[in-house]
Amino acid sequence: MSKTTDQPELSRSLKSRHIQLIAIGGTIGTGLFLGAGQSIHQAGPSILLAYLLAGGMCFFLMRAMGELLLSDLSQHSFVDFIGRYLGRGAAFVTGWTYWVCWLAIAMAEVTAVGMYIRYWLPQVPQWVPGLVALLILLLVNLISVGLFGEAEFWFALIKVVAIIALIVVGAWMIIVHYRTGSGTAGLSNLVSHGGLFPKGLGGFLASLQMVTFSFAGVEMVGLTASETANPKQVIPEAINELPVRIILFYIGALFVIMCIYPWSAVSPTSSPFVQVFDSVGIRAAADIINFVVLTAAASACNSSLFSTGRMLFSLTLHSPNPRLSRFGKLSRRQVPANAILASTLIIAVAVVLNMLLPGGVFKLISSVATTSFLFVWGAILVAHLKFRRLNPTANTFKAPWFPVGDYLALAFLAVTGVVMLVHGETAVPALLSLAWLVAIAAGYRLHRRRVQQ
Repeated sequence: MSKTTDQPELSRSLKSRHIQLIAIGGTIGTGLFLGAGQSIHQAGPSILLAYLLAGGMCFFLMRAMGELLLSDLSQHSFVDFIGRYLGRGAAFVTGWTYWVCWLAIAMAEVTAVGMYIRYWLPQVPQWVPGLVALLILLLVNLISVGLFGEAEFWFALIKVVAIIALIVVGAWMIIVHYRTGSGTAGLSNLVSHGGLFPKGLGGFLASLQMVTFSFAGVEMVGLTASETANPKQVIPEAINELPVRIILFYIGALFVIMCIYPWSAVSPTSSPFVQVFDSVGIRAAADIINFVVLTAAASACNSSLFSTGRMLFSLTLHSPNPRLSRFGKLSRRQVPANAILASTLIIAVAVVLNMLLPGGVFKLISSVATTSFLFVWGAILVAHLKFRRLNPTANTFKAPWFPVGDYLALAFLAVTGVVMLVHGETAVPALLSLAWLVAIAAGYRLHRRRVQQ
């Protein structure tokens, strides 16, 4: 292990293009490339409205977080601000919940890498590609934050190019009224098969959970502020442009797909991207999309190592416990190497479990982790409300529509949470997430009592 520096000052090596693509890469993944067909079948064309509403929530969330970050650049993450304005207990619960979220997501993505490689090499054991990918990404994260940013930039760029290609090809098909196996491509397909809400309000509400968590990872900008060159310029640019770009990518891709095919003709079990590219004679469509989702999984795993390492570093930075304080130190390259290594070792458990447990366990773990993002985002918004209450004259990157924007975002998160609790497929993960939050909060209170005694 590299010798640690005396001052825990993270390297400011991330550039504007890194920040933009890091957040985009964290929010555009296999949910769009592989899961879009299922989401379209769940809500029909109203899925576009669901993404628009979720994107609005995302914008208000990002602006609230941006105002917090730029109010004090000495802080390492958004959890520090939650601690300052909501108390140590809230920061403890939020920080450890966020850390566990990304650990579980990384475990699922390591498994996914093995599945995608086996598409080409079915004779290779599923755990081998995941282990290799994890080791490579570990080295990338340990060498420097700049190398991490560069890797994430190219991972995300592959996904963005694939989406743009779909939109361009789809637009051409719509303009020329291209004939498919399900009819003719055209705008009429969007509303001529049951209208905007073919599954009714129930189908629309049921889609909110999946749509909302398509944006999971957008808050990663809140972990990069202390490692960004010229954060006062870069962070506002990234926050202002990011939600709009993500909305355009998601809505643009889904709009094109549902104009080419009636929503009921989109396959719920395979990628609509493959369906579109294959229909215009691109025989390698399945291979191309498999490569894209492979990079999407690698990107998510890369982001997970970054997020878990920085979060564990932030949580243990001032810990009085010597066993924990070692994770709050930096290497000579100014990266939290100990925290990254510890997180990677936990993620590596997935490589072993992948040989012993069925895939359904990972799906459940990922669902529990993902639902916890509701709590994390809500904590950021409540901390921002408290910040503005205590600093009414603050004028650094002010969040628009305050406090209405914050309350609208919180209301959206609350509605999504209620829908999850009453919907059969998401009720168990949602309840398990609540159980985790109660348990970690109780653990913190017990710890504080022991310290005070």
